[in-house]
Amino acid sequence: MKLIEALKKITDLQRKKDDLAMKVATHCAISSIETPEYGSEQKKKVEGWIQAHSDILKEILRLRIAVQRTNLATEVTIDFEDGKKPVTKTIAEWIHRRRDLAQAELHIWNSMGDRGIREGVAQGPAGTPMDIKVIRYYDPDTRDKMRDRLASEPITIDASLEITNAVTDLME
Repeated sequence: MKLIEALKKITDLQRKKDDLAMKVATHCAISSIETPEYGSEQKKKVEGWIQAHSDILKEILRLRIAVQRTNLATEVTIDFEDGKKPVTKTIAEWIHRRRDLAQAELHIWNSMGDRGIREGVAQGPAGTPMDIKVIRYYDPDTRDKMRDRLASEPITIDASLEITNAVTDLME
C-alpha cells in the first residue's frame, strides 16, 4: 500500500466510524411505546455497530502508526531553486516545517524593516538641526530573498510531499 492510499483509507475509516457512532446513538434506546426499527435484532445490531466501531479504531491506529513510521524513515530531497544546494529531511521533518516552522521563519524576516524611521533633517533637543539616517543591522537584499523563498516554501514542500506520498510504500 502506498502512503497516499493509507492516508485516504484513514479518512474513509474516520467517516465510517462517525456513521457507526451516529447509528449507535440513534438506535441504542427507544421508549416503551416505540417499535424497534430492527425488530428483535436491534440489540444485536447495536452490539455489532459497537464492535465494528472498535475494529475501525484499531485499523486507524495501525495505519497511523505505519504512516508515522514511514514519515520518520523516508527522506525527501527538495530543491528550492534558490542557488543553494537541495535540502534533505524526513517526511516528518518536512511536515513540521510546512505546518508552522517555515511560517515562523518568514515572520522573523518580515519583522525586519526601517520601523517607520524617516531620513532627513529634524530639530534636535536644543533646537539645532540634526541629520537623521536609518542604520540597518540587516542586509535588505538578503531579507528580500529570504522573504521570497520562505513565502513559496510551503507550496514547494506540498508539491514534493504529494509526489512522495504517491510513490512511497507504507512501512507496516
